[in-house]
Amino acid sequence: MSVMYERVALIGLGLIASSMFWAMKRAGVAGEVTGYARSEATRDTARRIGLCDRVCDTVAEAVEGADLVVLCVPVGVMGAVAAEMAAHLAPGATVTDVGSVKRRVIDAVGPHLPNGVHFVPGHPMAGTEHSGPESGFAELFDNRWTLLVPIEGGDPEAVSRLRAYWEALGANVEEMEPEHHDLVCAVTSHAPHLIAYTMVGVADDLRRVTDSEVIKFSAAGFRDFTRIAASDPTMWRDVFLTNKDATLEVLGRFTEELFALQRAIRTGDGDHLYDYFTRTRAIRRGIIEAGQDTDAPDFGRGAKR
Repeated sequence: MSVMYERVALIGLGLIASSMFWAMKRAGVAGEVTGYARSEATRDTARRIGLCDRVCDTVAEAVEGADLVVLCVPVGVMGAVAAEMAAHLAPGATVTDVGSVKRRVIDAVGPHLPNGVHFVPGHPMAGTEHSGPESGFAELFDNRWTLLVPIEGGDPEAVSRLRAYWEALGANVEEMEPEHHDLVCAVTSHAPHLIAYTMVGVADDLRRVTDSEVIKFSAAGFRDFTRIAASDPTMWRDVFLTNKDATLEVLGRFTEELFALQRAIRTGDGDHLYDYFTRTRAIRRGIIEAGQDTDAPDFGRGAKR
């Protein structure tokens, strides 16, 4: 694989940035990779584990001369980071991001970028419940989807190059409009996370079920709620605050469905429950057939984090 970007700057050094670095090294698509994290402790950890070819102490130093800059920070601070780095971006550079909300990121980041710098918002739909620089691994994006959300009037060549880059990292790539992206993610990710957080919170509040019982018997389904609910709290706080409308729309539909199921249980309507569960079971089979999960007993986690 030939080098696609001579210098890539990773701003924020958590799970996604770390995995991007190892995937870039595996694919050989970057000449040099610089990195920056606001926390000195994170920068020290990155240096210790060899994450990035060069870890910088300022945003300005990290983005200097980079032809690809990737914002890997929580969506709530992307605008501020864009403003901080704007004056130091190289002409012709591409700026992208990995946030799971797109409309608010476009509105926050776009106005800060100078003319001649290409902005191609992105979202790799891959992750684990772990966070931090030591949690990344090169295979994270393999056969997972990365969504690109080109802005109006953007440079098609910059989009095409970024698509090829993500494909080299192992991802499938699709382009999408920002509002549609935010609705899709509200259905597939944001609302499920909120429901998982809620279910774990209910278990914590229901004192008639002891902590030891929750842990001991969690294989009955609660375990996977806790896995999702272990995700980074700062990231998810920002996701819900910045994708408010789409998430509330999906939660409204969820509430209606939940009330219908409550009614079926209360009235003993077994046919409704059976038909509903049959339909939802088919969706699970579709996910497995699409190669986006496995029906193995270990839920595909095995030795990987």
